Amino acid sequence: MTTPHTIAVLGLGRMGGAFATRLTAAQDWDVVGWTRSGRTSGAVETTGDPNEAVARADLVLLALFDGPACRQVLDDVRDSLRPDTMVLNTSTIAPAEASDLARQFGSSYVHAPVLGSVPAAAAGALQILAAADQDAFDRVRPVLETLGTVRRIDDASTAAALKLIANSSLAGAVLALRDSLRQADALGLHRAQALDVLELGQLGALVARKRPYLDGEPPAGTADFTISALAKDMAVLAEASNTPLRSAVGLADTPAAPDADIAVAATVPAGSDAVLEPLRAYIRGHATGEPTHFRDAFLPTAHIEGIRGGTFVSWPLDEYCALFHGHSAPDEPTRSRRIDSVDVHGTIATATMTLQHGADTFTDIFLLVRVDERWRIANKVYHRHS
Repeated sequence: MTTPHTIAVLGLGRMGGAFATRLTAAQDWDVVGWTRSGRTSGAVETTGDPNEAVARADLVLLALFDGPACRQVLDDVRDSLRPDTMVLNTSTIAPAEASDLARQFGSSYVHAPVLGSVPAAAAGALQILAAADQDAFDRVRPVLETLGTVRRIDDASTAAALKLIANSSLAGAVLALRDSLRQADALGLHRAQALDVLELGQLGALVARKRPYLDGEPPAGTADFTISALAKDMAVLAEASNTPLRSAVGLADTPAAPDADIAVAATVPAGSDAVLEPLRAYIRGHATGEPTHFRDAFLPTAHIEGIRGGTFVSWPLDEYCALFHGHSAPDEPTRSRRIDSVDVHGTIATATMTLQHGADTFTDIFLLVRVDERWRIANKVYHRHS
């Protein structure tokens, strides 16, 4: 077994730059870096030609944005790789992309995505998921252990999938924190007070780590983990798993700078009140029994669908309005309706509402669309809980 003497770090963005800086400081290796943007910090020796960097190295560390970038860069430098050069890929890519690279490069390829952001990389405190055969693993282990704690994974596809799942949980936590802060704002709570209490609960680690951003006083310098990077990871996971993920659209549609830290996504206020207006008109329709409120809430082409008496029904708007006769239900004072969630995605939105009507509880799910600068309900489906 031979350990590397010269490391080429391809990709000197937030994470790649932190990798290169830490490996250089270790003084166990010669480190040369290359970045497609041409922007460097000056802390690491760099070259403008990736082939030059690769030709000097017996280990090539990739810290690139996505799978296509990994393929392009490796295709560009393939002829400069020495026969004994190891390729260590820390990039977050799709499982199929990781498998393809592992097949192409065989035992010279180690797929090692990392858990943690820039501060953890700088401190050597990352959690690393490394997939390689034993000889390759032993060769790159000193480098990986300089960056963090290493967990051996069976294959490249599994390592890539586990990284996406880890980031999915992070995205979900960011969106849960966003919802909590929006609710705190609606209740008139002071932000610092709400964060103090949230830090005591299940989101505590995230709140504590991101407190400077959440307090509205982000630290100087670049973000630790950007909104665009996490949104990209969630889009990759959605495609790889063939599963629609709320976090994928929830982050991608955050009206904040894509290069902002992910914590900023949690501090963005709720969208325009206009999207709530058709939902409120719908509630007024139920409260008064007056069909004109439903006509105001829905598009004329809308359908209302669900299971009624064991049979699927799909009412056009006129048929649905005919169910109401211009007066409130006798037990209206005991009834309640609550808007549970609204998610806006550009010119469309989804919403969920809970209705307590006597002994029955209904879950209504709406698809809304913005037409001529006004939101309307395009369709509604419902489930009756008896």
